Amino acid sequence: MDRHGNRWRERDRYHRREERNQNRDRRRHHHDYELDHRRPRGGHGEERSTFRESHRRNRSRSPTDINTLHFGYDASLYPALEPIANFETVAVQPVSHQAPEFNQVSPRNGDKIYPISRPDKGGSLAARHVRLLVNNFPITFNSETIIRHYNVDIKPEMPARHSHPMRLSKATLSQIKEKLFSDNRGQFPLSMTAYDGEKNIFSAIPLPCGTYDVKIFSGEENEDSFRCVITLVNEFNLCKLKDYLAGNLLSIPRDILQGLDVVMKENPVRHMLSIGRQFYPLEYHEEDDLRCGVAAFRGFQHSLKLTSQGLALSLDYSVMAFRKRMPVIDFLKENIRGFSINQFARYRREVEQVLEGVKVTVTHRRTKQKYTVVGLTNDTTRSISFSCESSEGKMKKINLVNYFWEKYKIEIKYKDIPCLDFSKNNKKNYMPMEFCVLVEGQRYPKENLDRDAAFMLKKLSLPPPHIRKKYIYDTIRSNNGPCGDVGQNFGIKVDLNMAKVVGRVIGPPELKLATSNGKVIKIEVDKEKCHWNLMGKSVIDGKPIERWVIVDFSRSDRNQLNYKLFIQKLISRFRNLGIRMEEPLFYQDATMSMFSNVARLTELLEDVNDRACRVGRRRPQFLLCVMSRRDIGYKNLKWICETRVGLVTQCCLSMQANKANDQYLANLALKINAKLGGSNVELFNRFPHIDSKGHVMFLGADVNHPTSRDTRSPSFAAIVGTVNWPAANRYAARVRPQLHRQERIINIGEMCLELVETYAHLNRVRPGKLILFRDGVSESQFDMVLNEELQDLKKAFYKKDYKPTITIVVAQKRHQTRLFPERDIDGGPTGNVPPGTVVDTRVVHPLEFDFYLCSHYGSLGTSKPTHYHVLWDEHKFSSDDLEKLIYSLCFTFARCTKPVSLVTPVYYADLVAYRGRLYHEAVMEHSPSSMAYSSSSMASSSFPSIGSNEDQFCKLHADVENVMFFI
Repeated sequence: MDRHGNRWRERDRYHRREERNQNRDRRRHHHDYELDHRRPRGGHGEERSTFRESHRRNRSRSPTDINTLHFGYDASLYPALEPIANFETVAVQPVSHQAPEFNQVSPRNGDKIYPISRPDKGGSLAARHVRLLVNNFPITFNSETIIRHYNVDIKPEMPARHSHPMRLSKATLSQIKEKLFSDNRGQFPLSMTAYDGEKNIFSAIPLPCGTYDVKIFSGEENEDSFRCVITLVNEFNLCKLKDYLAGNLLSIPRDILQGLDVVMKENPVRHMLSIGRQFYPLEYHEEDDLRCGVAAFRGFQHSLKLTSQGLALSLDYSVMAFRKRMPVIDFLKENIRGFSINQFARYRREVEQVLEGVKVTVTHRRTKQKYTVVGLTNDTTRSISFSCESSEGKMKKINLVNYFWEKYKIEIKYKDIPCLDFSKNNKKNYMPMEFCVLVEGQRYPKENLDRDAAFMLKKLSLPPPHIRKKYIYDTIRSNNGPCGDVGQNFGIKVDLNMAKVVGRVIGPPELKLATSNGKVIKIEVDKEKCHWNLMGKSVIDGKPIERWVIVDFSRSDRNQLNYKLFIQKLISRFRNLGIRMEEPLFYQDATMSMFSNVARLTELLEDVNDRACRVGRRRPQFLLCVMSRRDIGYKNLKWICETRVGLVTQCCLSMQANKANDQYLANLALKINAKLGGSNVELFNRFPHIDSKGHVMFLGADVNHPTSRDTRSPSFAAIVGTVNWPAANRYAARVRPQLHRQERIINIGEMCLELVETYAHLNRVRPGKLILFRDGVSESQFDMVLNEELQDLKKAFYKKDYKPTITIVVAQKRHQTRLFPERDIDGGPTGNVPPGTVVDTRVVHPLEFDFYLCSHYGSLGTSKPTHYHVLWDEHKFSSDDLEKLIYSLCFTFARCTKPVSLVTPVYYADLVAYRGRLYHEAVMEHSPSSMAYSSSSMASSSFPSIGSNEDQFCKLHADVENVMFFI
């Protein structure tokens, strides 16, 4: 029996013993490779994240009473509880779609939990069926093929300075590898190998192991020497992958799939620009020129996936803005409006801004070396001199202009402008601007594009389905795509036709609204777009607005608010929607300049709050803040109101407010009513499967990370939870700082428990059922969610003698799967799949419980479904029940009259996590010194010791933490 008292059969013991032997051998040979291939957060890492080592375990039965111990718990966390004995376990084949009643647990690995298996063969609920194409291309492979994995260790022959190892860039490593192969063509055939750009080479044939010396040019006459040590790590037989797909192997052969992933990327790596996991051509289409020295490059990204049909290649279209390969001076003429080389001093500051950090190469000599611009020289080109060694071996001082003439017989044309400064490690290096050319493959931040270029880039990024599908087909069939000779040499063949699947369209739920006299009515949404309108209707529960204030920051601007007209129309629209709104307590004028002055802004808001308390004898319900334009100081306003003063705010632009059309005012009304605790729309019928006795709480969790360029700022975790039942459309929120780029929510148990206690305070009962939707994790991080976050959650609950049943569902938007109607009749007017389209067969995981749901109407570009993956389920959902529940939740988003593309709890959690980021930015700009210690500490200290240090800056005020301030 296992540690929980569960019996297993002799046959199961045999399988476990065989599996242990396989895994032990694999770990011994591949430890280094695993370390080199860890992936960061996000669905874009799907090509490797789908390859985690998961095992299909035995089914078990467990009582569903929430007061008993649930199957899959960690006994070490709850020593006071007695384990449940005498559970029957039944061995099953991995390919079976009959589900265990609860999640699978591995007795051999310390009760490690694995994702739940699919409970059925897919759902059957449908208003109609549609025939779809999915951008998955089935892969066949020769099961007799052996892939050899080699480790390549590259180090410079010169000893490292200060005993610190020299870190080589990927570009240098690839250059060294190419030189090694070109010098030894007979021993290292290029077409039979694939290189991951770092330490791993995969080969279809044996390669000679040993030490090789490689020399590459690093400058005009400089040559660097490197020592390459090649060793065989392991040999992979593709028959193991075949066995897994046939159901004869319990664990995914992850090492094989990682090797195949590198093989499938080898061909585009050799012919295209590689940016992260995406590939772009070396040249752009003329019609994609964005001007300003920038162009849009149309590329793709792809990954390997395990599906019910077998191994598949998923490929999708991608667009990115790059600086064009062009002379630096030409780039300045395009990028800086009005730039003139003859008036350089006038534009010097702008030139430094656009060129700082840019990589260039030189044209006056043959070289592949790249230089990074750190600035401009203080002196002009004709004034720069430097010391160099003469032919007699003596040091002499020479003018830069004369040097180029003597050395290269080149006369410098622009002598009265500065040079580019490439200085590095205290070694000066200046270069005349006219000899410098921008290197290809340099991303251009889209936020720096002008309005026209940004619009054009967005248009290219959102092609309609028929254009996107054509580009995907063109890519998969091109010579530069993933289907090159290298893959074929490894015995891999890709079907050049998209996978076909039959999808189901779920009918939309019926909704509740109210009439003008407050009577509840049932409405049916539009069948095609799933929209509904509020004309002649009222919200289901409008909160009376008696105490509110207008703070007009546009008063001194040209686009100032027409106060009287706006108030008249606003109050009228609110009342038409069933929300009784009184005149504001008072009008407060202000200026936009206050947004950048935190002290003045804080004083203003505190004064407004105090005055409102005197006039209305209670706190104002909300402030309506009118702005003449968008301003980065918006984050200061939110931080002060929501963490310091305790005020709910609603911002609007004066230009839109003056137009005051019905749709705009209705949108304001929906947001304000939700912020004040009202209810805009509700489901007419209860949620499926969980409509029995007891309260249910929906939770959403997400983590917001800093940008890749930010190496110090903390991440922010947010959790939201419903506080009403059965409507389940009002939420409370919690946000906490985390370690930098830490995906695991460190204190998820504490945060969820706070929300549960809030629910209990409002409803006088704790919810007996919790359904948690987790955003932002890739499949490689499922283990973390189940064996760390879930355990922390249960531990926090058990300490309070609280034992709810729990379901955890991951919602992924960062994936590459797209759905295309096979026929016109299967799609809508825009060519997209209809809202409510579900796919849960053929292209989903071969064993686990997942599905794709396109819940929104695709009016722009190509609709992207959300991928839902069930990790833990104590409610025993069927496919139909869970798909219908999630689709219904998408209709409860408070600030619009249509279903959203992402389940509402996750959508809200994303908004709250971003709010945490805004708080942090506001504090850093206001007082960088006060936050410096906190930010640096987060990188080196344990979280508990520094969490409270920053917690004080983002802790929500008690008056707003339990309302939907984030809408």
